[in-house]
Amino acid sequence: MGTDVLAHIAECRRAVRRSPIVTVPVEALIADDSPRVSGVDDERVRALAETETAHPPIVVHRPTMRVIDGAHRLRAAKLRGLTHIEVRFFEGAPDDAFVLAVAANATHGLPLSRADRLAAAARILGRHPDWSDRAVASVTGLSAKKVAEIRREYVAGEGAPAVRVGRDGRRRPVDRARGRELAGELIRADPGASLRQIAQVTGISPSTAADVRDRVRQGRDPVPERVRAERDGHAPDQRSAGAGADGAVLHRSRTPVDLLSTFNALCRDPSLRLTDTGRALLRLFDSCAALARESGRIVDSIPAHRREQVAELLLGHAELSRRVARELCE
Repeated sequence: MGTDVLAHIAECRRAVRRSPIVTVPVEALIADDSPRVSGVDDERVRALAETETAHPPIVVHRPTMRVIDGAHRLRAAKLRGLTHIEVRFFEGAPDDAFVLAVAANATHGLPLSRADRLAAAARILGRHPDWSDRAVASVTGLSAKKVAEIRREYVAGEGAPAVRVGRDGRRRPVDRARGRELAGELIRADPGASLRQIAQVTGISPSTAADVRDRVRQGRDPVPERVRAERDGHAPDQRSAGAGADGAVLHRSRTPVDLLSTFNALCRDPSLRLTDTGRALLRLFDSCAALARESGRIVDSIPAHRREQVAELLLGHAELSRRVARELCE
């Protein structure tokens, strides 16, 4: 699978949508590699079999003929005595097919149970140990914190990769201190090396490489004390500090235009638009977007005797939002 996790999954989905709909004998299909631990839900199958509404084509991995998305629809077709079913084929690798199955069931149909998502996360980590916790969380619907727990239980060890690939495709060192130390060694050995080359070799970002270079030139330790303390187990609580590669988002400064752009991108995401929780979240962000658009007019229109109370509410909700953001970045 490509380095940009979400982009690759999106491309797999586009490949499925581009695939023509064909009719395939139901007996030619295999439904034994589902992300559902307990298999199909019989009640769901009966409900599908009893409806007269046409169902979307199921998705099948052509090389193995295993069902990626649509095991309930396939079972319902058999229950109704149908001999053929409409299919869209996916031509990719088996590992991609499983990730696609997990992602598909997170956005429509019968949602995966928590046990299903835990098992899927363990399997994905086993096949892609270099994926970041947040990348796996984005596919399985778990929190990054829970994915980290699964990683420690199932895939931690001497063979664990030193660099992980994030949802955005960026490679980040698991040990941030070691990445900086390696960068410092390279800069001392070759002061003229480009920041991009250093970043590529060590897994740190070009901006971090620039900071290391400045520290080396000043005769300082390339690893800040707080970063070294994290590795030695003496760092403050991540949630209170907002530290870490995945938690760096908490320190970013965003303009109203940036916030509106991010909100518009979320509004286009089916995984949010097509779920009750997602729609509720988008409605909340829509109110926040109105605040971003009308902040000046709102400040001017609040009567003097209510300003302190409005400010108190805004600050309280801002702190609550920050706590939730920290949990998302764990």
